[in-house]
Amino acid sequence: MCLVELVGPSRFSHFAPAGEPVGVPHPQAWVQVAAVSRDQTRNTMTLFPSLMSKHFITTYGIKEGAELIRANRGRQRLEAVTSSYRALEGGRSTFVALNETHHWIRGNNGDRMYETIDGNTTKRDSRYLAITNAYLPGEDSVAERMREAYDKIVEGRAVDIGFLYDSIEAHPKTPLTPDALRIVLPKIRGDAVWLRVETILQSVLDTTLSPARSRRMWLNQIVADEDALFGPEQWAPLLVEGATLQPGDEIMLGFDGGKSDDSTALVAIRVSDQVAFVLGLWERPDGPRGDGWEVPRAEVDSAVHDAFRSFTVLGFYADVALWESRIADWAETYGESLTVKSEGRNPIAWDMRQSLQRVTRANERMMRSIIDGKLGHDGDLALKRHVLNARRRTNNYGVSFGKESAESPRKVDLYAALLLAHEALYDYRTRGRKARRRTGRGYFL
Repeated sequence: MCLVELVGPSRFSHFAPAGEPVGVPHPQAWVQVAAVSRDQTRNTMTLFPSLMSKHFITTYGIKEGAELIRANRGRQRLEAVTSSYRALEGGRSTFVALNETHHWIRGNNGDRMYETIDGNTTKRDSRYLAITNAYLPGEDSVAERMREAYDKIVEGRAVDIGFLYDSIEAHPKTPLTPDALRIVLPKIRGDAVWLRVETILQSVLDTTLSPARSRRMWLNQIVADEDALFGPEQWAPLLVEGATLQPGDEIMLGFDGGKSDDSTALVAIRVSDQVAFVLGLWERPDGPRGDGWEVPRAEVDSAVHDAFRSFTVLGFYADVALWESRIADWAETYGESLTVKSEGRNPIAWDMRQSLQRVTRANERMMRSIIDGKLGHDGDLALKRHVLNARRRTNNYGVSFGKESAESPRKVDLYAALLLAHEALYDYRTRGRKARRRTGRGYFL
């Protein structure tokens, strides 16, 4: 496709007398193969020499290079580009191949690269094609965004802008057995006949590899890892279209704080319909901008005060780690006005380090609310990312949660804040409803 876009009849010219369309080459074709790493672009660029015959090279005056191919004395060009989105800004590309978009995430600026490419092609009325394996749910990759955009169009929740999406996926219940895979794999691979079924079968049956990875890689199934607490099929149905918080709404707050590496999150759950909203998320920026970054504590403090001014806060549970002094200040200012209070001296402090049993019970309660469809959300992408990043951690008391690993960049702090807000709501419904809210007014006879 890139070679056709480079010198072939890729643009419509007119209809022939018999009615068939006639194409012409773009006179100033600028074709780009885009990826987030040099290795990805190199894998693609090394294929071009084998696809170009001597006649082709002579006819179009092809000049080959490792990262740049010129044709017709340089009037047309094909090049490899990577994730320097600023360098791409303003490019006059006529066609872009977006390679392996399931790897295009915030951490490598893949999302900004996609936005830049879309802007460049829109300005020139050009086009692009994204190719990908099945993405890992919750990474908020470009591939995931495209799939969700397509699903919205199919469901009638978004305008059809001519979005074309093609994917051959195995049935969700396809067993990973030799007999089933010998039938299914040839159908899934399509015309990629160089993929040998028996070789793939050995990989799928290799017990050192995750079955979820095999389903994504070879069956094109969108599945979460086995130890994920939730998959997209459980989170997506909880979306409440158009949900917004209104001034004065009764809410429960949950807070999970970090310092530099971990994120800091503030989440609200509206009491009337149990819909969750993100009131604040502070994450370390990717790349050099994140060097030496720390959570802006004054900004976080302001967000908490804004929440109390804007809404009716009935309960507020905050994990005390790294934020003891601020939580003490919040408790002194707002503690007496809360209907439901945490156990202990501080009505806000909820130490997630103190009791594994307590955290596990709270996690299982929220899991049940999500699985039963009792909790809703407004579609916040960051909240979705953190929820789908949460991993199952089984202990003597049941199922708790955690990050993928201690050093994993896949954060779960919004999930932790959501859990604390949900726990405040649970306590309110079980023991706090009868508590009388303090108004600050006094009456004297």
